[in-house]
Amino acid sequence: MLRLSLTARCNLACPYCLPDGQEPADLLSLPQRLQVVAAAVELGVRSLRLTGGEPLLHPELEALVKAVQPLRKRGLREVALTSNGTLLTATRARALRQAGLDRITLSLDGADGPSVARMAGLADANAGERALASVLAAIDHASEAGFDPAAGELKLNAVIQRGLNDDQLLPLAELTRERGLELRLIEYMDVGNRNGWRPEAVVPAAELLQRIGDRWPLQPLGRATGGTARRWRYGDGGGLLAMVASVSEPFCGDCNRLRVTADGIAYTCLFAHPGSGIDLKPWLAAAGTQTHLTQGLAALWQRRHDRYSEDRSQAQLERERPSHAEMAYLGG
Repeated sequence: MLRLSLTARCNLACPYCLPDGQEPADLLSLPQRLQVVAAAVELGVRSLRLTGGEPLLHPELEALVKAVQPLRKRGLREVALTSNGTLLTATRARALRQAGLDRITLSLDGADGPSVARMAGLADANAGERALASVLAAIDHASEAGFDPAAGELKLNAVIQRGLNDDQLLPLAELTRERGLELRLIEYMDVGNRNGWRPEAVVPAAELLQRIGDRWPLQPLGRATGGTARRWRYGDGGGLLAMVASVSEPFCGDCNRLRVTADGIAYTCLFAHPGSGIDLKPWLAAAGTQTHLTQGLAALWQRRHDRYSEDRSQAQLERERPSHAEMAYLGG
């Protein structure tokens, strides 16, 4: 999978991400992004996910979705989007569907105004209520535009952090069950250097699973090879639940994700050291270098040895937290 960040900016300030208020220099152009996607598809990538920051802030989002459609003839199977949803109007949802977007994953870390405000870095509960209303409306807009939750085309992400929003676990599960959405619960991760990550703030997937399973019995579905989430089906037919447990149950061994930042730096791990990425711009700036770009990406992937989540230990993290590239640049 290629995760392509379009912008480092975001209209929210979630405490587990804390994006910049401005773009890095030398953002990739639409033709350059298309070059990157084409090279990745040539190397066997079949899924493209557009991320940010908040990708709906990028004015060329729909144009890029449309521009990659010819690559389906060369093997691209899926174009997806991750968004906080607050900017997804009915018009944009329709435009994205018409451009060829296959799936949308929205983010919501609480089911009431105060919790949404805490988790989105908003001023007060009233602002949280407005953001919540916007995301709920976005779910409706996406569904009405043709993104079918029953087909896995519309899902909801939630980061759970102990002491901030772990009381929202069952309300979020109830909300997604009512709306027919798959809820993807994400452990609070030590990505970047700004979020004040502490091991004790992580709610392990096993605990999340038990708390939900005690309320609604669950049937395991497992984790697909290369997938980030283990999944369950509600026993009463109430939909699907997924857990991304990169802290407590890492899955480095079959990770297949290549990340490219908005300014063209390629990384092979979400927890990468900030200096470990490869700048693709020299290849993208010169004419006739698509072969070199493809070869460079192939070499980067072949020499990867990222196993941070599997190698981390509690003692190491308490002693010294490694420096990581920021989540807002890597696209989560």
